[in-house]
Amino acid sequence: MKILIVGSGGREHALGWKLKQSPLVSEIIAAPGNPGLAALGRCVAIKADDARELAALAAREQAGLVVIGPEAAAVAGLADALKTLGIPCFGPSKAAAELEGSKAFMKDFCQRHGVPTADYKVFDDAIRAKAYLANREPPFVIKADGLAAGKGVIIAETRAQADKAIDEVLFLRKFGTAGQRIVIEDFLPGEEASFFAICDGETAIPLIAAQDHKRAYDGDKGPNTGGMGAYSPAPVFTDKVRDQTMDEIILPTLAGMKAEGRPFVGVLFAGLMITPAGPKLIEFNVRFGDPECQVLMRRLASDFAPVLLAAAKGELASAAPLEWDAKPAVTVVYAAQGYPDEPLKGSIIRGVPEANALADVVVFHAGTREDEDGTLRADGGRVLSVTAIGDDLKAAIARAYAAVERIDWPGGFCRSDIGWRALG
Repeated sequence: MKILIVGSGGREHALGWKLKQSPLVSEIIAAPGNPGLAALGRCVAIKADDARELAALAAREQAGLVVIGPEAAAVAGLADALKTLGIPCFGPSKAAAELEGSKAFMKDFCQRHGVPTADYKVFDDAIRAKAYLANREPPFVIKADGLAAGKGVIIAETRAQADKAIDEVLFLRKFGTAGQRIVIEDFLPGEEASFFAICDGETAIPLIAAQDHKRAYDGDKGPNTGGMGAYSPAPVFTDKVRDQTMDEIILPTLAGMKAEGRPFVGVLFAGLMITPAGPKLIEFNVRFGDPECQVLMRRLASDFAPVLLAAAKGELASAAPLEWDAKPAVTVVYAAQGYPDEPLKGSIIRGVPEANALADVVVFHAGTREDEDGTLRADGGRVLSVTAIGDDLKAAIARAYAAVERIDWPGGFCRSDIGWRALG
């Protein structure tokens, strides 16, 4: 079958790389895609949030499955458009995508269904929001309600920082319409982990966990980003924590969404804080994490195509269990100078083929474009995901950074300490 992958980032390149290996797949089509995906199949210049044109493309190409990469495509209603055409889609409906599309909805949903998460309040008024902080202890967690490309979370260490963040989001519209409302929630101490489950509306299959690094600079310093690197497995995520997460977070969410008439199909990504009292939900995403997807696809030993198709058709209960490579994987995000605020675009990148030539290394394209003469250029904030596996995490990290050294890109930067928490 033909598979249409929607999106243009490192996550979509990793999904395409894995799905291309399936004997069930005759062709990979990506929209809008990137140079890495173009090497796997065909790219069509349709934006990820253009549900009508994407659905028309899927019908025209007689796609056997559409895989939604970014949240924008889900929130735009692509799955709903495909359903009317009878085309299987791995990704949630517009109604189900509200779990990510509105943090206020997600928090209220958790309260209704007993999903453990931090205490919170929702505000559209800066004066009331600041008054609420008067009775809380820092640090303060302030989130834009809507989609903000992974950048809509501010952790304020002081009251002054929190007041400034509230003004920037509600008055200055730092995150545009995503910041028409904010959620203020209690800070949860502990270690973060990312957990994923494949869902078909009723059944959920757990994937393995990963841990990412959100801060821009070494030592987890600097502004929050969409993710500067990731590794799997995550030592903090034990079998006990996995079982708790399934029983207390994933399955109640699946049942609650079905009960509210919003059955969830796709991958449910739970951003977790592992606290002394057990895992608590920080946020839901309705798609694979980026860069977590890159390490998951590197470790997945099973054919992924039949699993995604079974989820799209509501047949997960009969799907074969997934098998995973025991070797750890790590990905280092190579970002453009200026990221996450104003990344510099257009700089020339050399050495990617040389990095890819290293054993057990795959460089996934994220924010790249290619000139007609084949020159590779930066065209986004997070530009490359340099991914490697190794006999142990230390070896995987060393291999990934050896590949980074082969890439000649003065316009980029990366953290030098991806995986440090797991090595400590």
